[in-house]
Amino acid sequence: MSMRFTTKARRGMVVLTTAAVLAVGVAGCGGGGDDDKQPKASTSASKEKGSDPSAQENQAEEPLTELKGPGGLLLTITSAVRDSGGFLTVGGEMKNDGSEVAIVPAQLSGNESEIIRNGRSLGGATLVDSKGKKRYYVLRDTDGRPLTTTNFPNLKSGESLPVFMQFPAPPSATTEVSVQLPMFASGTIQISG
Repeated sequence: MSMRFTTKARRGMVVLTTAAVLAVGVAGCGGGGDDDKQPKASTSASKEKGSDPSAQENQAEEPLTELKGPGGLLLTITSAVRDSGGFLTVGGEMKNDGSEVAIVPAQLSGNESEIIRNGRSLGGATLVDSKGKKRYYVLRDTDGRPLTTTNFPNLKSGESLPVFMQFPAPPSATTEVSVQLPMFASGTIQISG
């Protein structure tokens, strides 16, 4: 009987210790970092310009490309920014240009079961570097979720929503890539940064 009690006590201590370590780790990774500084800088920058902040304030005014899809869907890509961490973030908006309610097709998620399991997304998007002869797929986190906009609602006529996709960055010499998305026309974009 005492051996059973000792085993249960050890398990309890292991669980308690693990929970404490995870809590400290999450607290250490959580707030107060560079993320807190970024919104303040963009807020003050927008005040200096005299404009109201918007979801697409950091994106180019002219679209880089527009991809037409089924049911009146239009994906307008307004930014493709390479960052120092080796990532390329593509941003824009998905708009319903049709007269009916548009359902964002499940095929945009691609055909990988790991991505499909996480709901509708832009996980099927790819970038093609024709000069370097390489294809880049949407990045995934450690749980297999695609680093894109996910769980799209149905879009009413004229309605739009901001979207993003994150890819591994092509070499710095590559400044132009083609964006491909299932069921949409492809388009070419210029990479900045």
